[in-house]
Amino acid sequence: MAPAAAGYAPNLEKYLKSLKGQHLELTIENLVSLLKRGQISGAEDCAVATAHCLLQVVAKSKWQDVDTLIYNVSRTGNRLARALPHELVISNVARRVLGLIRDEAAETRNEPPSETPSEGQMTPSDAPTNATALSQQWPPSTGSNGPKPPPRPAMMRPGTTVGPGIPRTLSHLLSASPAMEGDGHLSPAGTSGTSTPLQRGGGTSSSQVHALKSEVIDGIEEIMDEISQVDDQIGALADIHIRPGDHILVHQPSRTVSRFILRAAVKRKFTVLIASQPPPRVKKGEEDPYASFRKKLSSAGVSVINITCGGVMAYMSLVNKVIMGASAVVAGGGVISDAGAAAIARAAKEYGIPIVVLAGIYKFSPSNPYRDDDVVQWANPMTYVSFAEGQLVSTNGCLVKTAVNEVISAQLIDTYVTNLGTHSRAHLSGLIADHYKPEDMDLHLWEMNDP
Repeated sequence: MAPAAAGYAPNLEKYLKSLKGQHLELTIENLVSLLKRGQISGAEDCAVATAHCLLQVVAKSKWQDVDTLIYNVSRTGNRLARALPHELVISNVARRVLGLIRDEAAETRNEPPSETPSEGQMTPSDAPTNATALSQQWPPSTGSNGPKPPPRPAMMRPGTTVGPGIPRTLSHLLSASPAMEGDGHLSPAGTSGTSTPLQRGGGTSSSQVHALKSEVIDGIEEIMDEISQVDDQIGALADIHIRPGDHILVHQPSRTVSRFILRAAVKRKFTVLIASQPPPRVKKGEEDPYASFRKKLSSAGVSVINITCGGVMAYMSLVNKVIMGASAVVAGGGVISDAGAAAIARAAKEYGIPIVVLAGIYKFSPSNPYRDDDVVQWANPMTYVSFAEGQLVSTNGCLVKTAVNEVISAQLIDTYVTNLGTHSRAHLSGLIADHYKPEDMDLHLWEMNDP
């Protein structure tokens, strides 16, 4: 990536403007660099940037079969996710696009998902005859009915299909697609040529490839529209959750939380307690990030109380409800939010105060972190410890760590408000299953030899 010109600070807006006419590989590399340097950060910006990048992959990479397209998208999504592993929305958007491709491919073939046969139901005529060539990479397993067909390429789990309603028939398994390499071309590494062409019979597939590409691009644009409308759709539910006279506690309100509160302030009169963690060393001339929010609430006739996170317990007995934002929600219901939110959640639970989390569907991840440190991001501790205190730190062997976010246990959360409505923790598994395919759940675990 070329060095930035003087006065030029790359961000999401400038990245989106640079996409027109740019080479595909350069588009991907630029986004990886921006994510690593933190010039594109935050759940919404990362999700939007990922969706635009994957749209370019679908539109510009060369592919003639579904397997190659799925590989192109999954490979790019994996690279972006590794560039900023703490931002789970990157993998979420990649999984959504992969699921979209599988659904559109099934519709292109006019095959209903409900007609997918299992391996045990396949007839002998469906079994591949060229098993010797295919077994060079995947040795076939044996069963009661003889050799079973080998699994799909490395990106697919054994026993799954390319998409709903797409059985692995003889014509699918033995139809080879030439590997594509070079600039703008992504080649599935380690596959055995068992790609899935779009056509049935001997006809050309160019029209089907064009139709599938158009449908997938339209679907990605719908995902972008969904992301842009999340705050408004969640805000429409504010009147249901906030009643007149309530005392609402918010912790470092995000844009979603701010719009939610302001939407309720149009028809309700209540009190908002804003808990924040001001840095101990405030730079001269630095603006209060919540000053505009407080001003809008006061203009709407809403009372505002400013407190620090350390003084939350003194006010907790007055609070009727705690409303929090989230950068991501994991499969088990745990919420990744700003540092300090977990302490407030535990205090609210002790007082029996309900906790409501606001998050768009694109923030719900189908994966669970093995450890909290896998998703917790650490910042520069210079805000709290300066170089002048270096001798104290080095002499006593003190380790100073500053967390940007932390994980709130699912047991502390009562309600999840999304752009699709209000949900309890028991409904999250069904909600996630509706938006992700089982084949794409392990996207973040794939090992690919990318630079």
